[in-house]
Amino acid sequence: MNKKILTDREQEVFELLVNNKTTNEISKILQISEKTVRNHISNAIQKLGVKGRAQAVIELLKLGELTI
Repeated sequence: MNKKILTDREQEVFELLVNNKTTNEISKILQISEKTVRNHISNAIQKLGVKGRAQAVIELLKLGELTI
């Protein structure tokens, strides 16, 4: 069974990140605060055990959680 690593919301945030959206743009698109966007990113980084957004994206691509 293939369990997803990210919540649906974290997934949405990272899909927008890989499409070169800024934290501000993501907050407007998803109608959430920038702080909430940063929290989603931070939670995903912790789950993945990586050191930043870029590494998180690379790891999610490797795991097949994200596609470009």
